[in-house]
Amino acid sequence: MASANAGAAVSADEAAKLGDTLTPIGAEKAGNGDEIPAWTGGLTDAPAGYQGDGRYVDPFPGDQELFRIDQSNVDQYSDKLTPGQVAMIRKYDDYFIPVYQTRRTATYPDFIQEKSKENATTVELVESGNGLQNYQTAIPFPIPQNGLEAIFNHITRYRGGSFTRNVAQVTPQPNGDFSPVKFTESFTERVALEDYDPAEDPNVMFYFKQTITAPSRLAGNVLLVHETINQVKEPRRAWLYNSGQRRVRRAPNVAYDGPGTAADGQRTSDNLDLYNGAPDKYNWELVGKKELYIPYNSYRLASADLSYEDIIKPGHVDQELARYELHRVWHVRATLKDGERHIYEVRDFYIDEDTWQIAVVDHYDGKGNLWRVAEAHAMQIYDADIPAYAFESLYDLLSGRYLVMGLTNEEENPYEYGTERSSREYTPAALRRAGVR
Repeated sequence: MASANAGAAVSADEAAKLGDTLTPIGAEKAGNGDEIPAWTGGLTDAPAGYQGDGRYVDPFPGDQELFRIDQSNVDQYSDKLTPGQVAMIRKYDDYFIPVYQTRRTATYPDFIQEKSKENATTVELVESGNGLQNYQTAIPFPIPQNGLEAIFNHITRYRGGSFTRNVAQVTPQPNGDFSPVKFTESFTERVALEDYDPAEDPNVMFYFKQTITAPSRLAGNVLLVHETINQVKEPRRAWLYNSGQRRVRRAPNVAYDGPGTAADGQRTSDNLDLYNGAPDKYNWELVGKKELYIPYNSYRLASADLSYEDIIKPGHVDQELARYELHRVWHVRATLKDGERHIYEVRDFYIDEDTWQIAVVDHYDGKGNLWRVAEAHAMQIYDADIPAYAFESLYDLLSGRYLVMGLTNEEENPYEYGTERSSREYTPAALRRAGVR
């Protein structure tokens, strides 16, 4: 559809579609007359059995698998799968896509929906395309004109204002053996700070702090990130606290294809959240919109009744526990610019229209070979109107290894939304206090 390095707000007439034929954040309200229903506001009521404790029980326990896509019928459905999904099915005899009824559960708080509609006519890409102007919060480009605008919708999407979560990351060996690395993570949008000052740090989008709590050899190490809106004008600020050395140092490698934290080489820094950080190394093309089977309403994978051993299997997670639905996605292709370096030459992103969360990413190496496949198993936080991930996975088709980030099944207090935090908690000086050996 479009490839561009800068963009402008849409007209008032175009923006008037938001809340009419389009949802307030830009998805098509209508269904497809077949598997995809119309959007009617999303899932806003907690189901019976939810205790308000961050353990998000399945609101659709009676839904049955409609069919599965495996090696016997993958050709029949390949037009609604990514090349990476097809490759996973072909590589593993026991890998399949279990398809369920499509439920358009996604929604955002009313103020985010209203702000997104306002953003459509006011927010613009800066001249270089690597940042935003007139932006504070919500979806900046609900009617995207190019690939950069679409990827910024994912990067900037509302994740709850301020929250804390306790999660685990695993990098299984090919035989399925793994040892979890556990984190406590804090996230706060700048506009959600208790001491928010519009004039203070205006180029910061959000603050992020990640403390390793296990295993003991890594416990107490802390990563702090100040995520900037225009990272070419002002690169992401990052610091690491090493609890053994009791020392804070700048961490410029926490960006692009720098190694992911405690990931055993199985992801880059910009693989986290399926994509994060500055977009300047790539040319971004908005290929178009298509229907795709993507992980959705993945509450079973977040169940406290499951252990990590129940989920993690050789080569991939247990697909019997997964749920896929047919949804419309934006296809965005990132191609490495001439003269730039990154381990991924091409990345194909498939972004859910109802949330602007990336659902699937196919990664290609410098020789054009399909290398890694990422999937995010989405679920709606129905007591706070926030789309989120049960976890994200990244499969290496060449090595047979993979990574899962965001597991909560065995964690205490997995999610806490609405946490009150001040800017003082996100300073380098606060890192030593956060590190506990």
